[in-house]
Amino acid sequence: MSERHILVVSHTARVEAIETTVSVVGALRAAGVTPVMTPHDRVEFSPHLDSRLTGELGTDVGVEDLEVALVLGGDGTILRAAEVLRGSHCPILGVNLGHVGFLAETESHHLDYTIERVLAGAFTVEERMTLEVRALLDGEVIAETWAVNEASVEKLGRMLEVAIGVDRRPLTSFGCDGILLSTPTGSTAYSFSGGGPVVWPAVEALLMVPLAAHALFNRPLVVGPESVLTVELLPMTGGRGVLWCDGRRRTELPVGTVVEARRSPLPLRLARIDEAVFTDRLVRKFHLPVSGWRGTTSERPE
Repeated sequence: MSERHILVVSHTARVEAIETTVSVVGALRAAGVTPVMTPHDRVEFSPHLDSRLTGELGTDVGVEDLEVALVLGGDGTILRAAEVLRGSHCPILGVNLGHVGFLAETESHHLDYTIERVLAGAFTVEERMTLEVRALLDGEVIAETWAVNEASVEKLGRMLEVAIGVDRRPLTSFGCDGILLSTPTGSTAYSFSGGGPVVWPAVEALLMVPLAAHALFNRPLVVGPESVLTVELLPMTGGRGVLWCDGRRRTELPVGTVVEARRSPLPLRLARIDEAVFTDRLVRKFHLPVSGWRGTTSERPE
């Protein structure tokens, strides 16, 4: 049998994450599986782990050798893992050590069960849409990037004056603090805070959500998965803007920049060990009141 490799990505600045990582690495090694870390994580965890216990991604082990990535932390840690695994077939299974953790599959108190299922290969893979994002100035591409949750065009200082479009056709213009271009996955992240709709992950769509727009027509938009969303920084904008992707990748935008977002051919692959219902996930994560429910199902959210 060929050697098995599982990537472990963890939050490196929290005591709980360090303790959980040490436990996970030990459990994988005891099961005959080689735990693998990125060079950054291996350095960060070297005071806590025997160096013989982990392989190193890109040196000892390639991305194509990985069965799955176990991510210990919150959604930010999962987004970091998505950067490492972008374009690969390796799925991500998140164990939530953060607050909301919408992308995570399980909570930390289910860790033993999670490891058991992963070692048995008892999981399915769900693909989520991601965004392909370009910034153009005078027809020249000045930045190319991507996002799992959202691309945000935001002000640097003074309010932005923008024109928005769909499918390369103009829609309207107004002043605002910014515009969010979101996936369904991102609808429960920044887009949710900005007043956008919650979109079930199975829905294939793109979202455009204005932030503090000074306009009568300032409602969130939901368009088809093959559409192209456009935001242009107009000449009357008082300063530069900034493009953030997932709050991690930053590009400054001069006046006149056009930002385009479309569906990326590279999805996010999430490992699922249970047949979770998204409605139940919403109830759990947002602590929604469901007392008095008289529906036909006998199953109740945890």
